[in-house]
Amino acid sequence: MWKRRFEEINNFEKHLVNNGTIILKFFLNVSKEEQKDRFLERINRPEKNWKFSENDAKERSFWDDYMAVYEDMFNHTSTTYAPWYIIPADHKWFTRLVVAGIIYTQLKELNLKYPSLSKEQHQELLNAKEILESQK
Repeated sequence: MWKRRFEEINNFEKHLVNNGTIILKFFLNVSKEEQKDRFLERINRPEKNWKFSENDAKERSFWDDYMAVYEDMFNHTSTTYAPWYIIPADHKWFTRLVVAGIIYTQLKELNLKYPSLSKEQHQELLNAKEILESQK
C-alpha cells in the first residue's frame, strides 16, 4: 500500500510542478528531549494547556517507530522537483531563519520583475494622464 501511496504523492507533485507550482516541503525536526521540554511547558503553563493531550505523552513511547516511518517517507517522496527540507527545530529562531532563507532563495530564483510597457502602452498612459489632469 505504501509503495503505491508514495508513487501517487510523487505523481501528484510532478503534475503540480509541470503546471508551474513550486513545492517546498519542510519537516521541522524537534529532538525527543526538546519535545519533552515543550510538553512539560504546555502542562505547567495554564495558557498553554489547550495545546496538550495525554495522548501526546503516550505516543512518545513510539518515537523510534515514528522516526523510521518519517525516514521512509523522506526517502520515497523527496525528489529533485519536490525535495524535503529537514530543518533542526529545537531553537525556533534558527528554524525560522533557515525556512525564511530557503523561501527567499526560491523567490530570488524566480527572477520576478515588473512587466514592461510597449511604446504604444506608454503613450496610452500619457494620454490617460492628460485626460485626468484636464478634469475637475
